[in-house]
Amino acid sequence: MSDQKVEQLIHDLQLTHPDLHAIVQATRTLVRSVAPKVTERVMYGGILFAAPGQFCGVFAYSAHVSMEFGQGAELKDPHRVLEGSGKFRRHIKLQTLADLEAKHLQDYIAQALRLSAGSST
Repeated sequence: MSDQKVEQLIHDLQLTHPDLHAIVQATRTLVRSVAPKVTERVMYGGILFAAPGQFCGVFAYSAHVSMEFGQGAELKDPHRVLEGSGKFRRHIKLQTLADLEAKHLQDYIAQALRLSAGSST
């Protein structure tokens, strides 16, 4: 489920960065495949996903898209693609559509969703 602010952000991104728009849209589709009842909202300049608890977000920067995980430090990283060294957050940089598969993004989204569900009970 999406709202008008999400749709406006997507529209603006399509006009300003069409290459990044395609990555963001593919990422949204991937999130929906893992969490069919996901909700989206614009916050911090990106799209945050919740199902029902918030578990990840996608942000477009000037040269890449970043998939952010608020509890990313707790995710297993067998493919060694998580970046960041803070106490909690981790992210995966996406520069091409092929990165979604090459960096096993679906696995990390599923982990984050499970982790979110476990922490909200």
